[in-house]
Amino acid sequence: MSKESLLAGMNDKQQEAVLDTEGPLLIMAGAGSGKTRVLTHRVAYLIEEQGVNPWNVLAITFTNKAAREMRERVGKLLGDSARDVWVSTFHALCVRILRRDIEQIGYNRAFTIAGTSEQRTLVKRILTEQNIDSKKFDPRSILSAISNAKNDVQTPEMYKESAASPFESVVADVYVQYQRELAADQAVDFDDLIMLTIQLFKQNPETLAWYQNKFHYIHVDEYQDTNNAQYTLVNMLADKYKNLCVVGDADQSIYGWRGANMENILDFEKDYPQADTVMLEQNYRSTKTILTAANAVIDNNSTRRPKKLWTENDTGELISYYRGQSESDETHFVIAKIQENIEEQHFNYGDFAVLYRTNAQSRVMEESLVKANIPYTMVGGNKFYDRKEIRDVLSYLTLVVNDQDSMNFERIVNEPKRGIGQTSVDKLRLFADEAGYSMLEAASNVDMANGISARTKGALAKFATTMNELRAMREYLSVTDLTQEILNRTGYMKALKDAKATTSLGAQARIEKYRRISIRNEAIRR
Repeated sequence: MSKESLLAGMNDKQQEAVLDTEGPLLIMAGAGSGKTRVLTHRVAYLIEEQGVNPWNVLAITFTNKAAREMRERVGKLLGDSARDVWVSTFHALCVRILRRDIEQIGYNRAFTIAGTSEQRTLVKRILTEQNIDSKKFDPRSILSAISNAKNDVQTPEMYKESAASPFESVVADVYVQYQRELAADQAVDFDDLIMLTIQLFKQNPETLAWYQNKFHYIHVDEYQDTNNAQYTLVNMLADKYKNLCVVGDADQSIYGWRGANMENILDFEKDYPQADTVMLEQNYRSTKTILTAANAVIDNNSTRRPKKLWTENDTGELISYYRGQSESDETHFVIAKIQENIEEQHFNYGDFAVLYRTNAQSRVMEESLVKANIPYTMVGGNKFYDRKEIRDVLSYLTLVVNDQDSMNFERIVNEPKRGIGQTSVDKLRLFADEAGYSMLEAASNVDMANGISARTKGALAKFATTMNELRAMREYLSVTDLTQEILNRTGYMKALKDAKATTSLGAQARIEKYRRISIRNEAIRR
């Protein structure tokens, strides 16, 4: 693709951002200003016109959806060579790095990534063991504090030193044991992915140098939403060549509540005094009316870089605004507008969508729709991988890969029911700690454990035998076939079919989801 075709249809500022390839570059991109197009065409320009190797280019986005979209766009521009460009989220990038090099900091490459439910279960158990009231110190709040600490690259020791309030002292004690338990299970949580990558780079300069030499050109989207850990990682990777292009807009920073530091983008030119700056202010998405209102609101932000969005689009319809006195008042207004449009404009109910910011707001909306006799469909619900039965089967697969993962062992040791109660699991854990075993190893040697009934020992030993047989099968079975063996050998599918609710749509749907697991896991493996 020629330079002319890559720049075709772009305004002057967009072209400037694409062509400015050497050294640090800050692209301040207003909403709807075509920043994704600029990023993808910049990547293509580097490879097609500058002769940069695709594998020397890194592009980081914040969501899997954004990464997928960028990958597809780059693919349309470059064809097969786009496969070698690293386009991923921060966490996907770190998983890829850690799967290759995490052994350098004492972990197994087959480490497990703990999910939210496993994290919460572990924190609850730690609170119980430390005789801390979980009603007074909410596990969710403690996990949130630990997450914030990791986003600030604070180790348990660092957090403990700075803990001031009673809550922070509790968090500090939990954080220490929480991290110790994860490491023993060869598991990491979501926030560890970035923090451990930074640790890897700090402890192994030669590994950092390898990745610095690999990524000659680095692009980061939504830079205003980076936290301190992400900021540190980016600057470590870019330190050698300093060909760092960041794209963002301080006016669109909305994730301060989860650790985002808006100062990262505002201070970019201080971090890189030689940086160039390009302002993308032409909006292609909105009407003049919308932009006038948006600019009027944004002008009130106390900390921002001056920017004025403009557009060649039409003026558009006026904005209507209604301020309800209560949640019921809001829903009554929405329903009145729906009914008014149906009567006057002859719309159908299916022509309307009601958006709300939090799930808690749906209840009043639903009640009002029912009272008004308006049919509706709720969009959303539990995600596929958040469902209990899906998490159970994934836990089986995880334990097959990582026999040190005691969190997932505890999740599935009595799923389906095997007569293994929590008291027996606690005794098995005590035995495992004393013997230096993982929970699966302890179950394999349960005859040596004290305080567990003969019947329960038999159930634990049988479970361990099944898991060890499945672990042996992973060497020659595909993910699909292994999943089917898990469903059959553990009795999970039989338990579902034997349940009284088998004939219900809900149970049939669960069975179908199990089949979908195999398909999805096979796709992931490929």
